[in-house]
Amino acid sequence: MGILDLAEPAVVICARDRDRATTFYRDTLELPLVRQDQFSAVFRLGTTTVRIASVPDYTPHQHTILGFRVADVLVTLSALREKGVEFQRYPHIPQDELGICMLPGGSARVAWFKDSEGNVLSLTDT
Repeated sequence: MGILDLAEPAVVICARDRDRATTFYRDTLELPLVRQDQFSAVFRLGTTTVRIASVPDYTPHQHTILGFRVADVLVTLSALREKGVEFQRYPHIPQDELGICMLPGGSARVAWFKDSEGNVLSLTDT
């Protein structure tokens, strides 16, 4: 057994405005807020902890930092669009009119969106 085999993952997401990000993750994505302190807002995502940490001069990366595996990308995408989430279009990736990319072989669908801080998140059904 490896040193971290039994460890539970914890994701840290940086935010310029932690209050705004907390509202997005709690109200838009509907993740349960576990606690807040002066350092972070902590959410539960399955068995994973998601921490939103304040970094005032943070510049978001242009790649996916957190992906959500869901039962149906289209259903989840539609629900998030109803909450005002805009899905990203990338000129170098083939996507349908909703922004969904079918991976080669038709094995999975992926769609990307940004959180309130500009971090790229994704939905996939595999």
